[in-house]
Amino acid sequence: MSDFAGRSGQAWTAEPNHSAAAAPAAPSEGSAGASKVPEVTAVFWIVKILTTGMGETASDYLARVLGPVPAVASAALVLTAALVAQSRTRRYVPAVYWFAVIMVSVFGTMAADVAHVALGVPYALSAAAFAAALALVFVLWRWTEGTLAVETVAGGRREAYYWTVVMATFALGTAVGDLTAATLGWGYLPSALLFAALIALPALAHRLFSLPPVLGFWWAYVLTRPLGASFADWAGVGTERGGLGLGTGPVSLALAVVIVAAVARLGAAGRRAPQRVG
Repeated sequence: MSDFAGRSGQAWTAEPNHSAAAAPAAPSEGSAGASKVPEVTAVFWIVKILTTGMGETASDYLARVLGPVPAVASAALVLTAALVAQSRTRRYVPAVYWFAVIMVSVFGTMAADVAHVALGVPYALSAAAFAAALALVFVLWRWTEGTLAVETVAGGRREAYYWTVVMATFALGTAVGDLTAATLGWGYLPSALLFAALIALPALAHRLFSLPPVLGFWWAYVLTRPLGASFADWAGVGTERGGLGLGTGPVSLALAVVIVAAVARLGAAGRRAPQRVG
């Protein structure tokens, strides 16, 4: 994905020119000012994939240790606090933003798992439902705001749309990853390799066929979830399930340490650099 991980991330997020016939949308509050999401660079994609893996294994670990209901309730409370903290920032703050992403990852995993385990919804059906919900939010966001470019997310309605989409992508990715690994019986490592190949396609399509950058960004963003989760599951689950048997707790802890180090580095770099404007 090197084509899309430039210094400013504009190759991924720049919105294509609209035709003169397109109806302009009124900007929402918070549509101008300092962006509250990170620049789309190689580091962004690395940390994003790490958070998806941690969310998958941490969700499984917490559900086993605390029990499904207390785990879901606790994750919902912490997620709410994380999103409130993110909404109150006036700019992108790495620690606040990435903590919110981690909690969305944990809760999004639980949402998909609860639908399957507790309610008996097949992963194929839940994946289709989450995909439809994601498409609906995209349509509403594009209709009301006129753009899906993430560098324009500076608060207000756009930020609400953004986090709704993020939540939906995590739930969808969880369902799709479990569909290929468990329901279809492909296993975690083959699924991870499949998603690794699929996530490279937007960059190739952009270079060869001029795929619209915003479409390419969200295509890759959705796939980070099953990619990271499949690799994390492969590392954490037992050998009888085709994994390495490292345990979901140790895998979660290891990923958390790497994520904290990366986010701390991003925070230090942000303090040295002038703030960008969305």
